[in-house]
Amino acid sequence: MFLTGRPSPHVIERFLNDSQGLPLSYGPVGIVSTDFARHHLDEEIVTIGHGALDFERARAALAAWKQFQIGWVELYPANARIEQGTVVAVLIRHFGFWSLNGCRVVYEVGDRHRGDRFGFAYGTLTNHAEAGEELFEVFFNPVSDEVTYRIHAVSWPRVTLTRIGYPIARMLQARFRRDSAEAMRRATVGAGVL
Repeated sequence: MFLTGRPSPHVIERFLNDSQGLPLSYGPVGIVSTDFARHHLDEEIVTIGHGALDFERARAALAAWKQFQIGWVELYPANARIEQGTVVAVLIRHFGFWSLNGCRVVYEVGDRHRGDRFGFAYGTLTNHAEAGEELFEVFFNPVSDEVTYRIHAVSWPRVTLTRIGYPIARMLQARFRRDSAEAMRRATVGAGVL
């Protein structure tokens, strides 16, 4: 949904309610790990901390959707649960206009409370300007002591405006990956989220 101004809380709530029963706009679930993804994959892998404490902070930050706290992108509801079926709205401020896009958590990876990997993927709904899937993960390497954040994404334009502005959409996607990694770094080594 493209808008000329910032939507009110009421509009966002209605959008979220209307999104609950919508189907995914792509298939299959898990597309970021398929052969198709090898040729269409966008990826960002960044070291965001060191040590077990930073990894605990990174897991908590990812579970709290801190990767979306970048100023020009917002997630609704802000405290959405990380579990299969959870529907969220992603509000994006573009060049003079806004878009509201529906997504659903489609699977989790690793474990939120133990192990050396945690993450989840969400997929686009039919009210999203693009179609595809995005996987957010954090890893801890006990040998190097590095905490790593990774985004794996596969997407393509779904609506006319996105097709026309595809180079701009690609630029915004790359900016989101960079800004998201920086938000996760701040949440991991900064004040923390524990």
